[in-house]
Amino acid sequence: MEHHNTVEEAKIMCPHVLLFPLPIQSPINSMLQLAELFCLAGLQVTFLNTNHNQQLLYRHTNVESRFKQYPKFQFRTISDGLPKDHPRSSLLFGELITSLQAAAEPFLREILTESGVTCVIPDGLFYYAVDICNEVGVSVISFDTISPCCLWVYLCFPKLIQSGDIPFKGNDLDVLIENVPGMEDLLRRRDFPFYRLTNCATDLYCQLALKEIQSIPRSHGLILNTFEDLDGPLLSLIRSHCPQTYAVGPLHLQLKTRLADKTMSSSNSLWEEDHSSIQWLDAHPIESVIYVSFGSLATLTKKEMLEFWHGLVNSGIRFLWVMRSDLLREEEFSHQFVKELTDGCEERAYIVSWAPQEKVLSHPAIGGFLTHSGWNSTMESIVEKKPMICWAVYVDQRVTSRFVGEVWKIGLDMKDICDRYIIEKVVKELMVTNKDKLKKSVDKLSMLAEISVGEGGSSYNAFEYLVDDIKKLGRKDINPNCIR
Repeated sequence: MEHHNTVEEAKIMCPHVLLFPLPIQSPINSMLQLAELFCLAGLQVTFLNTNHNQQLLYRHTNVESRFKQYPKFQFRTISDGLPKDHPRSSLLFGELITSLQAAAEPFLREILTESGVTCVIPDGLFYYAVDICNEVGVSVISFDTISPCCLWVYLCFPKLIQSGDIPFKGNDLDVLIENVPGMEDLLRRRDFPFYRLTNCATDLYCQLALKEIQSIPRSHGLILNTFEDLDGPLLSLIRSHCPQTYAVGPLHLQLKTRLADKTMSSSNSLWEEDHSSIQWLDAHPIESVIYVSFGSLATLTKKEMLEFWHGLVNSGIRFLWVMRSDLLREEEFSHQFVKELTDGCEERAYIVSWAPQEKVLSHPAIGGFLTHSGWNSTMESIVEKKPMICWAVYVDQRVTSRFVGEVWKIGLDMKDICDRYIIEKVVKELMVTNKDKLKKSVDKLSMLAEISVGEGGSSYNAFEYLVDDIKKLGRKDINPNCIR
């Protein structure tokens, strides 16, 4: 019998993955789903979360008891470097990212030299994690939790800067951006991730995106939460930059399919979910309700909120609206204000502060989704066969919403419009006039998603390849590029 005498060989034989998500709801959710898939595949897994978010997870979910069933899994926490009372809002996102980097860099160096981690899977935005892994000789595979269509636009940034396409000259946001291969007749300025960009050199988000794409060739691979039948043409383009790209999505469906209990819907929410929304939906007819949620970060002005409210009420369509306590920008959220809004509309409108979104979208009473076009929300909507109205706010949402409306034809793109009469018209279009056509398109994509995560499907196989490659990579010096 052959013995493995060296520590190095032993480490290679025992793959140990460290996952490090962006400290916001959607990436944490995707990373936890990936972590559980790795546990099911028998890998040793460490999940690195911020103290702040870990406390919220423990408070509002069963994540602690759920992961206890996997003896090779552990949570580790790190400070995000911000004071306890910091709002950690979308407006201060740059502060959160900068502060976390200062805390994470020394922590990663320490944990990677001590813990026997053989592969790190950081969020794509954490370019510095890639550099640290290469420095200490640990394999690194980035997980980009944004939409692949937006990632492809990012990968074209250097070319767009060179050609003078960005920053934009003039104020016409409907001008086409022609130097993004595969999107020549599609992408308008208003669909661009940073559509208000004025100076690439000083814009924090543009700089982060540039650093992110520069780190991709220094990784051993790239994980994306999509499937070949949805994003095939884009994946081919992305693979010209990173051949070793694993399309393993929809992750939540892949996990559900591989778990013994197919009906199980586990929450990874940082907010307390109000399950009364499900009871309210139970009382309504099939496909009669539109679900309204702007995700975990977007904010509205009071005027915008009122335009949406009146547009929804005037449409005559029932609606379930998630109004987070921090949804209103620049002013305190008032329960009195919400009560005044809902007076007389109780039969047709229901408001909750946070909802179990997967359960809501899978409910037969839901006929459509008015969404901010976050990538997880888009994938969940596709899986549950719900057409969308897209009111994108920033970054990947802007590109995704264009694809929802014009490429996949599974919804209506309403970005940059907040007028009650147009909202009323678009809601009616989604739920009545154009319903059958949109439903047919989204039903087809949902079926393809289901096939992709089933045994022998493209995403199922991509995940198997990913696990095999993690086992092969081990902790050793490998030429850090994406070639298999």
